[in-house]
Amino acid sequence: MPMPLDGVTTRVQEPMAAVLERQRTAFLADGPPDVALRRNRIDRLMALVLDNADDFVDAMAADFGTRPRAGSLFTEIMGMISVIEHTRSHVGQWMRPSKLMRPARAFGLRAEVEPSPLGVVGVIGPWNFPLNLVILPASAAFAAGNRVMIKMSEVTPRTAELMQRLSSAYFSAEELAVVTGDADVAADFAALPFDHLFFTGSPSVGALVQRAAAANLVPVTLELGGKNPVVVGPAADIARAATRIAQGRMINGGQVCVCPDYVFVPVEQTDQFVAVVRDTFAGMFPSIVANTDYCSSVNEANFNRVVGLIEDARVKGARVESVNPAGETLPDRGSRKIAPTILQDVDDSMRIAAEETFGPVLTIEPYERLSDVVEYINSRPAPLVAYWFGPDDADFRTFVRHTRSGGVARNDFAAQMIPSAAPFGGVGRSGMGAYHGKAGFDAFSHHRTVVGSDLPFTITGRAAPPFTRSTRLTTALALRMAHRRTRKRLRRLRTR
Repeated sequence: MPMPLDGVTTRVQEPMAAVLERQRTAFLADGPPDVALRRNRIDRLMALVLDNADDFVDAMAADFGTRPRAGSLFTEIMGMISVIEHTRSHVGQWMRPSKLMRPARAFGLRAEVEPSPLGVVGVIGPWNFPLNLVILPASAAFAAGNRVMIKMSEVTPRTAELMQRLSSAYFSAEELAVVTGDADVAADFAALPFDHLFFTGSPSVGALVQRAAAANLVPVTLELGGKNPVVVGPAADIARAATRIAQGRMINGGQVCVCPDYVFVPVEQTDQFVAVVRDTFAGMFPSIVANTDYCSSVNEANFNRVVGLIEDARVKGARVESVNPAGETLPDRGSRKIAPTILQDVDDSMRIAAEETFGPVLTIEPYERLSDVVEYINSRPAPLVAYWFGPDDADFRTFVRHTRSGGVARNDFAAQMIPSAAPFGGVGRSGMGAYHGKAGFDAFSHHRTVVGSDLPFTITGRAAPPFTRSTRLTTALALRMAHRRTRKRLRRLRTR
């Protein structure tokens, strides 16, 4: 662990309301930070992570039971760097006011929209990526000029405690505070009167967070999950699609909000697709129980839930194929590992048809007509991401145009997250609001309009009585002209 930075000392956990009050008082006293301080806070946040990467990886492995080191480094740490660097390099540009009505400035009317920080942002993190998914929103909040309080997930307590302990070596409590504790602490955290609350987790818990925030009229950003559909298009390379989908399903043991959940495959190619998925799983994991590259279920509750989903489907008639290595009996409760599992013949009576899996299970659905696939997807809550495998052809564009999702990825896992400038977020039940890139800066900013007039006369004062004949005539003329323009546009539309 590095030595504390100048002026920063270690501290014990304070009552959350007191920390919030300290941060808000400091924010109001200091005013909006300049670009140099915003970048400095982002740099210190990155240093917190990069200086202690090995310790974070070890903590996450201990929390999960088995979590591959390379996987943690790639997804948790490498996955955030490009987004944060993009934010850091553009924050000066995003801070600049937007000038409005430029020609009017010559006559003494000046108007601009100025991004201003909200104040104190609360961040509630999840357990599946307990570091990445608090650092990314915190960096966006710092870019926008805010102070930040983070509630770490209680499901990954070692990671939470490490984050809390290290934060005091890089930040004062008035800049960044990290809170640990159980679900009751999280509920109390969500009920604090923040200036904005950011939550990543399940839709059911997200609804509780939004309800708690609503009592204080706190705006929220909700990054939720859902069942992400995959469509293998009629012109897709079946072997390539099956391989990539199988690989994507197994990242972090399937415990990813953007994992492919169920796959539609042309009926005549379903057997080939299933065979390639089976072979891909077997090739990825010649062993599982003792394999340090195979991620465990994070805890016994999630292990039991996923096993229960599989068994419920089996009892109700689904074909269940567990890709077990020879000589191993899975699921294994001791290691909390479940074999990669392929489900077919799933129907709506089964829990897994509606519940987000969050485990190493892939459901395969044959289809004959793309219209049936679109209808099925649209009859369910909008997912966080919709996948398509195949060329960028008319079928793909029909799929994009007629479905609703947080994002769309074609031919690769989480491709919608590759551009650092792209907003990331859900829609409907999969989320509310977005972040990454400028979307994150905007989420934690208030865009305040500032207008000043040095004109020798009043513009808006004409709305005050007594009303002159000139005001009445001008108003009537403006209304007639607006009405005429509108009717003319409608007539043009009818003649096309």
